[in-house]
Amino acid sequence: MEDQNALGSAPVGKLMVKLAVPAIAAQMVNALYNVVDRMYIGHMEGVGDLALTGLGVCFPILMFISALSALAGMGGGSRAAIRMGEKDIEGAESILGGCAALLLVMAVASTAVFQVFRDPLLLLFGASENTLPYASGYLGVYLWGSVSVLFSLGLNNFITTQGFSLFSMLTVVIGAVCNIVLDPIFIFGLDMGVEGAALATILSQTVSAVWVVAFLRGKKTLLKLRVKWLRLKASVLLPVVAVGVSPFIMQSTESLVNISFNSSLKAYGSDVYVGAMTIASSVMQVVTMPLYGLAQGAQPIVGFNFGAGNMERVRRAFRLLFFSCVIYTVAAWAVVECFPGVFIAIFNDKPELVEVARRTIRVYFAGIFAFGVQSACQQTFVALGEAKVSLFLALLRKVILLIPLVFILPNFLADKVFAVWLAEPVADILAAGTTGIVFFSRFSGILKRRKETLRKGSGEAG
Repeated sequence: MEDQNALGSAPVGKLMVKLAVPAIAAQMVNALYNVVDRMYIGHMEGVGDLALTGLGVCFPILMFISALSALAGMGGGSRAAIRMGEKDIEGAESILGGCAALLLVMAVASTAVFQVFRDPLLLLFGASENTLPYASGYLGVYLWGSVSVLFSLGLNNFITTQGFSLFSMLTVVIGAVCNIVLDPIFIFGLDMGVEGAALATILSQTVSAVWVVAFLRGKKTLLKLRVKWLRLKASVLLPVVAVGVSPFIMQSTESLVNISFNSSLKAYGSDVYVGAMTIASSVMQVVTMPLYGLAQGAQPIVGFNFGAGNMERVRRAFRLLFFSCVIYTVAAWAVVECFPGVFIAIFNDKPELVEVARRTIRVYFAGIFAFGVQSACQQTFVALGEAKVSLFLALLRKVILLIPLVFILPNFLADKVFAVWLAEPVADILAAGTTGIVFFSRFSGILKRRKETLRKGSGEAG
């Protein structure tokens, strides 16, 4: 129980570094799964720009599948951490088992639905007759690995929650290394193109999934994945989903955002603008991944000590998370704005696409400096089990602000494409300001109510 005791007693700063650094590394490596595909595909001779654009059209579905892992994984991890803080290990294990069953059901259902409606959806999401063959070819293979994707991403949260950050990092490192090795072999060596990239990805995710399940069934884990808990039980899963719906919406609404951007850019521009957005969103994915790693490092500390009633440690963990996120996003904003060409060259070198992507990135990233506030406050609400407010804030940035702005701003600006790009920084800044105000007006009250609840429970027990 050494790792569990450390969550409640070790110095918060050192503990957060210990948990966050591997989590950040894991998130960065995890981004390589799809980014490496785009890097290789974008440099396919003669058709790289079309293939890259086709892969970009697949993003909404890929993002939705990954988001399903957050519904069970981050929601379950948060609830399990609180149970561990209450010393209810059996309750935490029942959450782990229920989430594993839920992940399996969601994987099978999503595979079936997206395989049946694959091409109509891709056309709806911005594919053209030139890019549809590449989008359909990639997605048709990728979907068969949905079970592996959900298990590797979703169940890995339960390893991080227990404080085994090194093992959770290895989950994605092992898979990413496999992907980096297999991609050029399948894409170029075996001349499989986009289908080869998808096959390399799902084989790599399968290796990661096997690693996660083996660990959660092994001797080192505090919470074991037991067959008796592999069931869909409403009393276990409804509280999980209530918390997990917030990070799920944060990730899944990225699909709606991507659809909105692609369809608008296709209407006002051409395939090259959709390709530029693919590059911009790829860079955004890599740049924002460390924020999720920081949140994963702080979440076990916040959740455990909130469950145990140690509110000073909760406050210290949040302060560290907040300032780390803000400093990082300001630095990332400066680097990307000053050197966009460095990031673009990773994906493609076609002059027309490079020029459009340079303009896209500079506008698209203009508000990223504020995103640290949004991320730190939003993820802390998740760790505290505040389902309703975290759900609202998850909806705020993308659904309430960003998606409507994508369609509204072009009505007021002559440069329609610029107006579409501008929606992102406007939404980032407005959402960050609102989230900060909501969080700091509620945080102290949440901690005070928890202390009162624990005090009453202790009095009744006495």
